Amino acid sequence: MSQIISIHSFRGGTGKSNVTANLAAQAALAGKRAAIVDTDIQSPGIHVLFGLDEKTMQKTLNDYLHGQCPITDAAFLVGRETNALPGVRQLADKYLWLVPSSINTGEISRVLRDGYDVNILNKGLKTLRKELQLDYLFIDTHPGLNEETLLSIGISDGMVIILRPDQQDFQGTAVTLDVARSLDVPSIRLFVNKALSKYDPNQIRAHVEETFQASVAGVLPLSEDMVDMGSADLFSLRYPDHPWSRELVRAAKTILGLP
Repeated sequence: MSQIISIHSFRGGTGKSNVTANLAAQAALAGKRAAIVDTDIQSPGIHVLFGLDEKTMQKTLNDYLHGQCPITDAAFLVGRETNALPGVRQLADKYLWLVPSSINTGEISRVLRDGYDVNILNKGLKTLRKELQLDYLFIDTHPGLNEETLLSIGISDGMVIILRPDQQDFQGTAVTLDVARSLDVPSIRLFVNKALSKYDPNQIRAHVEETFQASVAGVLPLSEDMVDMGSADLFSLRYPDHPWSRELVRAAKTILGLP
C-alpha cells in the first residue's frame, strides 16, 4: 500500500513546493513510483519547477474536480518531454507523475468563488494510488488551515511541516501541529528551511525539536544559488553536490525510509 505524505506550511514563502518537488524526485530516483498532487489551487506553482506551463499540462486537477476528466488524465509523467530541464531530464526513465492545478485566471476565480467538493478530491487520490500503483503520493497543500487542508492531513500516513526560523512561522507551526496531532496523523516531521549560515544547523535542530517536541527531518540552508535558479528546475537533481541538495537527500532518506 502506498503512503500519502502531506507537505504543509502555515504561511506562504517557506519553500514548501520546492521541498515537495525535490523529495518526490528523490523517491523516483530511488526507483519508487511517486506522484505529486498540487492542491494549492488558489495559488498553484509547483509545475514551474518541472518546466511546465498551461499548454504542456493540458488537463489539470481543476478539470477532474469539475467532472471534465478522470484524475489519471491530469497526471503528467514528468521528464519525458524533449525540452525537459536538465535536472528534470534525469527522471526520463523513472516514474514521477504531477497532477497540477490550473493557472488559468478564470479557474482560480471559480475555486475562490465556489470552492470544490473535498470528497471528490479524496476519491481522486484513492484512484491515483490504485491506478498508478504508487509507492508515494505527495500532497502539496495550500498554506494555512482550511477544509481542504484538513482533509489532506486527515487521510495522510505522514506529514511534513515546513517552517523557517522565524517567530511567525513558529507560532503557526504550533497551531498546525496541534491540529495534526488531534487528527492522529501517524508520522509528523518538521523541516526547517532557509536557515542562515551564521547559525549552527545542529543547534537549530535541537531548539526546534525542544520547542515543538517533534522530530526535525532536516535543516536546509538559505541558498543564493537556489534563489538565482528561480524555480527553473529541480535543484537537488541539477546540483547534487550542493550543501542544500546533500541535506535534502539526507532528509528524504529519513522521511521516506529510502536506502
